Amino acid sequence: MQGATIRSRPVYPGLAIAPFARRHIFALEGEGAGALLDIAGDLTPEVLGRSQILYVARGSLGVGHHGALQNLGAAFWAAPTVPPLLGRLDVELSRSHMGTRLYLAGTEGFIGQAMQVAAAHGIDPVSVITEHRGSLARRVQCVHCKGVTEGVTTSPFLCSHCGLSLFVRDHYSRRLGAFQGVNIDAEEPGAVPPPEELYL
Repeated sequence: MQGATIRSRPVYPGLAIAPFARRHIFALEGEGAGALLDIAGDLTPEVLGRSQILYVARGSLGVGHHGALQNLGAAFWAAPTVPPLLGRLDVELSRSHMGTRLYLAGTEGFIGQAMQVAAAHGIDPVSVITEHRGSLARRVQCVHCKGVTEGVTTSPFLCSHCGLSLFVRDHYSRRLGAFQGVNIDAEEPGAVPPPEELYL
């Protein structure tokens, strides 16, 4: 299971329907749609009638699941990119009441960002039902300029904000929803090993 060797990394146990919830909000990214489609048999008409699906098609396969998700019969909304989806999630959570369950599925970077939105509404991260699907690419914050680079697959890599060569530490910040990147050639400028593809 991903995360078993990195203590700071969240564990993503997989989607499972909470049948007695008063409302279900599913925020899905790319291949995260498959996590919901795989448990479609558990989606009774009663559950679907209280469900909202928010979806953005992206991910390592780059394919959409709009049709399959719409055919489930729940309220459905598709976003063009991740930021509008997170904005819509923020709105939906602001309208939610006690008894709402939040489900997140997609890449780790997406889950981390959506979890930040949930935290802003006082939702305990432990209560959010999550499943990692898709690429293992990391969301990395540069500890020097604080800029966040999405979709990092190698270490070291160049910070997309300040241009430093960064080593990706195996430390996940739940507050930031990102791993940490530190300058790899601070003591000997230019001494940068070749990048290794580690997070595909």
